[in-house]
Amino acid sequence: MTVPEALILSKQKMLDLVEISPKAVPPVCKIMDFGKFQYQKSKEEKQNKSKQKKFETKGIRLSVRTDEHDLNFKKDQTEKFLTKGNKVKIEIILKGREKAHGDLARQNLIEFVKSISVPNKIEQEIKRFPGGFNIIITSQ
Repeated sequence: MTVPEALILSKQKMLDLVEISPKAVPPVCKIMDFGKFQYQKSKEEKQNKSKQKKFETKGIRLSVRTDEHDLNFKKDQTEKFLTKGNKVKIEIILKGREKAHGDLARQNLIEFVKSISVPNKIEQEIKRFPGGFNIIITSQ
C-alpha cells in the first residue's frame, strides 16, 4: 500500500499511521492509536525494570586492633549479607602509626576474607586508599 493510501485509511478510522520498522524495504507501518501504543510500551518497560535483580553494597569496617569477638560478629554479618545476595565492601581503617604497617593490615584483611564460610568470589582486589585498604566480595 502506498503512503498516501495508508494515511487516508488511518484518517477514516481516526487512528494514527505509525512507522514500526523504517529500515525494512519497504518500510513497515501500522494503523493504531499512538497514545495507547506509547502507554503499553512504558508499562512493559516498567515491568521489565521491576524484574531486574538489584544489588546492594553493604559495608563492613575493621581495624588492625579489632578483637576476636568483634571479628566473629563482623564475619557473621558478612555471611548474612552474602547469603542475601548483596555485595560486601570490607574496609580496614588505619589510624596514626598504623599507616606505617600496611602489610599487617593487608594480611588481616586477607585472613578475614578467608575466614568467611559462605562461598564467595573477589569482585575487586585489595585496594589502598588514604585511610587504609578495602576489598569487594560477592557470593558465588
